[in-house]
Amino acid sequence: MHHQTFGGKVYEGLNYLLLSISALLCIFPIIHVLAVSFSGSTAASAGQVTLWPVDFTLSSYKYALNNKQFLTSFLVTLERVALGVGINMVLTILAAYPLSKERGDLYGRNIYSWYLFITIIFSGGLIPWYMTIKQLGLLDSVWALVLPGAVPVFNVIILLNFFRQLPKEIGESAFIDGAGHWTILSRIYLPLSKPALATLVLFTCVGHWNSWFDGLILMSSPQNYPLQTYLQTIIVNRDMSLFTTATQEELKMLSQVSDRTLKSAQIFIAAAPILAVYPFLQKYFMKGIVLGSVKG
Repeated sequence: MHHQTFGGKVYEGLNYLLLSISALLCIFPIIHVLAVSFSGSTAASAGQVTLWPVDFTLSSYKYALNNKQFLTSFLVTLERVALGVGINMVLTILAAYPLSKERGDLYGRNIYSWYLFITIIFSGGLIPWYMTIKQLGLLDSVWALVLPGAVPVFNVIILLNFFRQLPKEIGESAFIDGAGHWTILSRIYLPLSKPALATLVLFTCVGHWNSWFDGLILMSSPQNYPLQTYLQTIIVNRDMSLFTTATQEELKMLSQVSDRTLKSAQIFIAAAPILAVYPFLQKYFMKGIVLGSVKG
């Protein structure tokens, strides 16, 4: 039995209290946005909504899901996440595995490591970045959102440190039995690295899903905007096209929603996929980030 002193109980109680308050402060904006999205236009515009919907209605969600531009941007983001996560993870693994080996296994390993590390500290700048993408002919395509960040150096460092945590005797014994590097990587290293891989998948997925600035800079056509770029434009600038291009049926639906409820509904729909995926990867998250951050 573990017996705590009075001071220990007070300390633990204060920790629980502070963590609970912090959690509520993080959850409050989400609940408020959700409540506004389900509320009537009059109550939302009057600021009567806090944590519970007023004049409950689904009109904002119906209109958002019938908005072609919103759905198009949603599909662009899904395509970006699918391509981006796949490319990022493949290149991260292929870079981290050789860099995690001993000095004699890879000639110039330190040079490659420092070359990657310097890219974290120094950047070429926005204009050279844009000109490079333009000269490659990637502007206004999904590849402009995926290829410039194809090798996330931060993720490479996490994964190579995780690989270094694994007992090197496992790889050596497999090598003696005739296994090559591809076999060792695919059948030994990757299955043992599920926590780190799940963590990096989560990082990469959230990064691509939430990114909006590159879409604003690199996309000239609104039809190619990713979802977060589209949301940024309608939140910063009031979307008057809703009223000028809407049909009579859409105008009738718009009379039941407001600009605020519509924005809240679109924001929550955009956040829902990440909120749904995160619980399934959470069990790997802490283990992967802690083990991968400690240099062996």
